[in-house]
Amino acid sequence: MVRRATGGPSDVSLSHTWQTLAEHLDEVRPRHLRDLFQLDPERGQRFSEEAAGWYLDYSKNRITRRTLELLLRLACTSRLPAKIDAMFNGDPVNSSEGRAALHVALRMPADASVRVDGRDVVPDVQRVLRRMENFAGKVRSGTWFGGTGKKIRNIVNLGIGGSAIGVGMACAALQHYGRRDMQFRFVSNMDGADFFLATRDLDPRETLFIVCSKTFHTPETLRNAAAARAWCLEDIQDEGALRAHFVAVTGNRDAAIAAGFAPEHVFDVWDWVNGRYSLCSAMGLALLTAIGPAAFREMLAGFHDMDTHFLSAPMKQNLPVLLGLMGVWNNNFLGARSVAILPYAHDLRRFPSYVQQLMMESNGKSVTQDGAPVGSITSPVYWGACGTNGQHSFHQLLHQGTQIVPCDFIGFLSPLPSSAGGHEELLANMYAQAQALAFGRPLDEGGGPGDAQARGKHRQVQGNRPSNTLLAAKLTPRSLGALVALYEHSVFTQGVIWDIDSFDQWGVELGKTLAAHIAQALGAGQAHAQGLDSSTRALVQKYLDAKAAGAMCASERT
Repeated sequence: MVRRATGGPSDVSLSHTWQTLAEHLDEVRPRHLRDLFQLDPERGQRFSEEAAGWYLDYSKNRITRRTLELLLRLACTSRLPAKIDAMFNGDPVNSSEGRAALHVALRMPADASVRVDGRDVVPDVQRVLRRMENFAGKVRSGTWFGGTGKKIRNIVNLGIGGSAIGVGMACAALQHYGRRDMQFRFVSNMDGADFFLATRDLDPRETLFIVCSKTFHTPETLRNAAAARAWCLEDIQDEGALRAHFVAVTGNRDAAIAAGFAPEHVFDVWDWVNGRYSLCSAMGLALLTAIGPAAFREMLAGFHDMDTHFLSAPMKQNLPVLLGLMGVWNNNFLGARSVAILPYAHDLRRFPSYVQQLMMESNGKSVTQDGAPVGSITSPVYWGACGTNGQHSFHQLLHQGTQIVPCDFIGFLSPLPSSAGGHEELLANMYAQAQALAFGRPLDEGGGPGDAQARGKHRQVQGNRPSNTLLAAKLTPRSLGALVALYEHSVFTQGVIWDIDSFDQWGVELGKTLAAHIAQALGAGQAHAQGLDSSTRALVQKYLDAKAAGAMCASERT
């Protein structure tokens, strides 16, 4: 199903390119990927690029050479090269907050230099990195003791969103490189069950909590930190000893110290580091502790490899640009409103959730940089799961459903020792899924009359469904870093084309404000609190009635 592209940017030159692409859609619409591959025997090589250890095959997208030419023109008329330079130079590309978005500085080498408000930030980054390595070294060597003198064997990361999703994903992805004699857990949900399940088999005297909150006002994180403190006190029973069990990662050092954290246990982040781009900052402290300083620096090098490629490679050979442009084409012109992220590697099982936040929180916007309504559809919905599980779950819809869902297949040519069994079959399944989506299975016209012909139609797979395939030699810290940076920069590419700010998230803030007001109403037993609509009042009243009934039952039992 292909829809005519609607809307588009208001800039005249950009609008002209957009309209040319919309007209070009009429040329692409009747063409099946089977025909495009038959017409061009070298198509698989022609529409593929390799950089920073990753090979991108985008030949199974419904594009022609003309499509790619027009998409690259769209990137240039959007001034993408200049805006890439602006981001790397520390300019305030986060326009709504007047800030730089300089996550690339977190993985620059020590001899690099980039200035924000006249200050070279690389020395600050390196200083915090050395402090992180010193901390990790003490924990890993057993010289960081808890308040009762026992060695730390468990690390629990308390954070939410960008303070949890990325580091949790990376810890799972790099578990082959991590410590086997330590536990690493992640608590993010305000629901107490999350904390309970993460800690029920741990010894408080051997457990250290990393409290991650950029503002140090995040309700979920502070509530879980309070729960951690109470949990520790039940066993340790010494307020003074608790300091050895808590460190903080924050951009609000004063608030952390006021909350009782020792100054030397506070690790800094900066306002130019957005949460979902913060894996390489002190927000990755749990990961560094898990895999060690050498592997963490190798991951930073992978990030920097892709950063350098994004900054310097020509647009037509630039992996993040190409991945971003395929997303724009599929979303804005082919009408695909969701994207499936399908890693064929169990260790990357959390990667779809990471990409979901990265893409949807960054580009889920409806106004342009100057506050005008966006003239086109912005971010699609991202989702997915690791193969081959998805093949027995939702791939039916991918192949025969009425919606077009572009897919990113991610795989590795060589397995890690822990995943060596069945690797060729795993890779064969990934290749087969991309092939089936592209080429399908035509209806057998000679299927016979009546029921036999109907059954033939049930078996038909139309194909012509777009996908990208990403391959690396092996899942290593370096290849993971490059993969994450690839998706980060594809987000920026699409945000530039849509003329939106990919680095703010004001939509998240409204729910927090309303939740605080409703929590007051629930706590005070006021269903008719000022500002509540009739639906919310009724919901509050349902809770209050249940609370009263529970209190009455408890009273009767006593």
